[in-house]
Amino acid sequence: FAPSPTGDLHLGSLRTVLFNYAFAKKHNGTFILRIEDTDKKRSVEGAVERMLDILRWADIAPVEGPGVGGDYGPYVQSERTPLYRKFTDQLVSSGNAYPCFCSAELLAEKREHALANRLESHYDGTCRNLGEAERAERVAGGDSHTVRLKVPADFTAEFDDLVCGKFSFSSQTTHDQVILKADGVPTYHLANVVDDHHMKISHVIRGKEWVSSTGLHLFLYKCFDWMPPTFLHLP
Repeated sequence: FAPSPTGDLHLGSLRTVLFNYAFAKKHNGTFILRIEDTDKKRSVEGAVERMLDILRWADIAPVEGPGVGGDYGPYVQSERTPLYRKFTDQLVSSGNAYPCFCSAELLAEKREHALANRLESHYDGTCRNLGEAERAERVAGGDSHTVRLKVPADFTAEFDDLVCGKFSFSSQTTHDQVILKADGVPTYHLANVVDDHHMKISHVIRGKEWVSSTGLHLFLYKCFDWMPPTFLHLP
């Protein structure tokens, strides 16, 4: 179970915890708690402590996690930043990601323009085709930038969800999302994939609202040549 401390644990999240816990118990697996605190702007002080209190109240004890330990810690993502930086650099070096110098203001203008003209509001690729020399010069010069995945035009992926069946994705639904923010903090997409691989997660059980992000995650697994876990998205 990998919650974000952006608020108190609600009933829907507790339901997901119960499914994770019961699944691990039934299959003699390990129930792991990982705190995904990469969204510092939305993080709520004391949320982790209250979350742990609720898990204790529900008599759900993580086998690995914060305050418990384990072989694959630390189990708080803000303590794992060097690992994410390493794999971001690997993606850029392999041509699967690129620095994006578009400011937040410019991106907001692009979104407003797209909405006003009833166009899709995903990133338009402004920095995707910059030359290597220009990119290197701007990065070396200290220009503020994020890092985006470079999803190829012919990208396709599919997976069989143990709950919902087969899903398919393509470059029409999977776009050049930010994986590393300008402050060097990873987004959910990168941190989640890197951690699931390095913590040897076999099954990911999460809400169905995350199905749309799974295509991007499958692309990351392909870039790293890693085997993705089995997914179960709960209705």
